[in-house]
Amino acid sequence: MKRLTLLRHAKSSWDDTVPRDFDRPLNKRGGRAAITMGRYARNHNMHFDHLIASPAVRVIETLDTFLDGYGEKIEANWERRIYLASSATLMDVLRDQPNDTSSLLMLGHNPGMEDLILALVPDDGASALRDDVEIKFPTASLAVMEIDIDKWENIGPNMARLVSFTRPRDLDPTLGPDQQH
Repeated sequence: MKRLTLLRHAKSSWDDTVPRDFDRPLNKRGGRAAITMGRYARNHNMHFDHLIASPAVRVIETLDTFLDGYGEKIEANWERRIYLASSATLMDVLRDQPNDTSSLLMLGHNPGMEDLILALVPDDGASALRDDVEIKFPTASLAVMEIDIDKWENIGPNMARLVSFTRPRDLDPTLGPDQQH
């Protein structure tokens, strides 16, 4: 059994005049959301054997702030293929992960992250959480899936069970989409 946790980068700033999308930093609300989600992961005893992440600035800042809230440093493995990847590319990245990893944390971007969840979790009407993800996988959200495989190379569509889906606004309403605090 493998456990896959996906964390979408937190809210980034569109106000900064950075020349490339890759270099966009988090905004203040994004920073608050990332630390909130890190505390949530710590308080729910989430454990990660391995961490892979897009090297985009907003993902790096999300990870740093998430880990501040989590209270433990985890060595990041920067994976350029995750940056703005499709779900098919993300699936390939997962297939390349070490088989001794039982609990993997991946940080990346939408729409690929949302599409990956929708590809992995069967659309059979049995998962209200999947239905929620299908509506939207907001910034700084955490999705935890269990996959009944022994090797990451065997991962494929309709193999996962979505065990939790947590949005920042579920933990702090001021982090919701209509709040500007």
